[in-house]
Amino acid sequence: MGLLKIIKKTKEREKEMRLLILGLDNAGKTTILKKFNGEDISQISPTLGFNIKTLSYNGYKLNCWDVGGQQTIRSYWKNYFEQTDGLIWVVDSTDKARLDDCKKELQNLLKQEKLIGATLLIFCNKQDVPKSLSLQQIREYLELDLIQTRHWGIIACSAVTGDGLLEGIDWIVTDISSRIFMMS
Repeated sequence: MGLLKIIKKTKEREKEMRLLILGLDNAGKTTILKKFNGEDISQISPTLGFNIKTLSYNGYKLNCWDVGGQQTIRSYWKNYFEQTDGLIWVVDSTDKARLDDCKKELQNLLKQEKLIGATLLIFCNKQDVPKSLSLQQIREYLELDLIQTRHWGIIACSAVTGDGLLEGIDWIVTDISSRIFMMS
């Protein structure tokens, strides 16, 4: 029995997934994680390292790694890629000035060997804010339709109101489970 098969069987038994939440600073990564976990979001500080939360969702154990997005921290992202089943990329839909950085960082992530095979979910956050970019505008700007090497989805959301978060988590969990967990 190969190592990959052993890992898949172990994950199947535990129904465990590792999700890596990345994006530029101030995109709302920590707020999304806290909101989904039912925690208070009234005071969120910038993540200078990482936060780990283990959530239960529909019988699955989700190990969520929320890593800071400041430019000085991004070079350390690679330390968190190992055994990632799903990558959640959070975009600040109001930050038009940094869309080039956002696109560049996402494209760099998609080239990482250790993330090959990870499902990609793009959360277009802050959709509740007036004049935020639409889902379609972000999709076009980030050239998401050119991604052909992995499963991906894009969801409009608001970390503050919670809109779209459940839909996004449901989508990524369903996609990962259809690929990882073998039928008995």
